[in-house]
Amino acid sequence: MTVDELKRLNNLTSNSLSIGQVVKLNEGEAPTNKDTYIVKSGDTLYGIANSYGMTVDELKRMNNLTSNVLSIGQVLKVSGSTEPSDVDDYYIVKPGDSLYKIANMFNTSVNELKRVNNLTSNLLSVGQRLLIPGDTDYQTYTVKSGDTLYNIARNFNTTVTAIQNLNNLTTSTLSIGQQLLIP
Repeated sequence: MTVDELKRLNNLTSNSLSIGQVVKLNEGEAPTNKDTYIVKSGDTLYGIANSYGMTVDELKRMNNLTSNVLSIGQVLKVSGSTEPSDVDDYYIVKPGDSLYKIANMFNTSVNELKRVNNLTSNLLSVGQRLLIPGDTDYQTYTVKSGDTLYNIARNFNTTVTAIQNLNNLTTSTLSIGQQLLIP
């Protein structure tokens, strides 16, 4: 194929291409692959993982990433992940959290948390999703418009304080779509 043919096929007016730009190589549509994601400006591992229902650690493990650095145009595998079978729930890391604190909260060990999340260090990132091992008695609830901690606690036959402690909440302010663990 000549450069002119490639430009015509893709309605290009110059010879410049952008990293991550998808171009057609034949008259058919450019292929789309639901198993991969092309990194765009402003993307983060957390944002990508979250949009595909994965943890950052799953995404890193699936793509053999050793750091949190992404490059625009980088192609990431985003499907085919499976969560370990001995995991019942997950927890979103909040400011002030440590593996020790989270392990105590869920009656497990730091080593077990590290094992199920494939962590090699004790460092955590705010917003990171950690899989929780073992049999937990917690339910996950997604905050809806009009919800209050009081109403949620009443509906689940628990207390506002119990929900705040479990979720490390320092205020009663909730966000629509926020995930809460319910004791």
